[in-house]
Amino acid sequence: MRISSFFAVSALVVLSLVGRQAAAQVFPNKPIRIIVPFTPGGSPDLLARTVGQKLQTMWGQPVIIENHPGAGGTIAAQMVARASADGYTWMVAPNSVLIFAPLLQKQPYDPIKSFAPLGLAISVQNLLVVHPSVPAKDVRELLALVKAKPGQLTYASGGAGSPQNFSMELLKSMTTTDIVHVPYKGAQAAMPDVLGGLVHVFLSQANSLLPHVEAGKLRLLAGTGTKRYSSLPNVPTIGETVPGYSVDIWSGFVTPANTPKDIVVKANAAIRFALAMPDVQASFAKQGVEVQTSSPEDMARVIRADLARWGKVVKEANIKAE
Repeated sequence: MRISSFFAVSALVVLSLVGRQAAAQVFPNKPIRIIVPFTPGGSPDLLARTVGQKLQTMWGQPVIIENHPGAGGTIAAQMVARASADGYTWMVAPNSVLIFAPLLQKQPYDPIKSFAPLGLAISVQNLLVVHPSVPAKDVRELLALVKAKPGQLTYASGGAGSPQNFSMELLKSMTTTDIVHVPYKGAQAAMPDVLGGLVHVFLSQANSLLPHVEAGKLRLLAGTGTKRYSSLPNVPTIGETVPGYSVDIWSGFVTPANTPKDIVVKANAAIRFALAMPDVQASFAKQGVEVQTSSPEDMARVIRADLARWGKVVKEANIKAE
């Protein structure tokens, strides 16, 4: 009786493995859902729709884009974490959802254990600007000014735990400077006070800041990325003045944990192929977005490294969720 039970269980295991391998070989054979954790518009939504269109053409299967905003991306992340691990449910995963949110408060998903990374896709670096009334022409002069007047200059952000907040607190930590945080309900809500000079320093995406820089209403000092913005080669990075400093706001794709490896590899190859197309790269460049692809393993390493790096910043700066 025990022997027959053993063979029955073994047969089920073999059939399960064969079934998973067969599923990977024919993948995809039905529509794919790409969940976006924010409202339409913005780089994550653009990424989903651009890649989704290319995948639909490549694979001959519908790719359905679903926007599920709410709770800073938690609703969408929880939905994907609980989906079937068959490769048919993806999420555009910004680091705000995989890194910042879990560091600020406990989430109903684990950024490492709940998902299988499919690969990085894009990065958007912010630009550092000051109001023209601030007598600083570059990062070195700004830091000198802040050190000469500790606690007197202010920086705006889209709220506690926002990318602007994290980025500036990292700069403060690395330079031992004291500049006061003024949080707003979103980056756009901060813009009027930044333009009016009520707040001195601001970090935000290029497409929202450059019109004001060109109009002389803001002074551009630097970019936050690991390298200079390809469309702004004459603008230095903060890291050129503060060695080791870099902040790239990245997004990739994830699917539920335990998705078969063959499906993950096939999805990664398709994502990279789509993002390498000239028309796709040109479209992103117009939005100030840079293509940054990777293997699933490299994305997993980035997630782990960023959780460690930003976890230290959260602790040192005592950043709390609003």
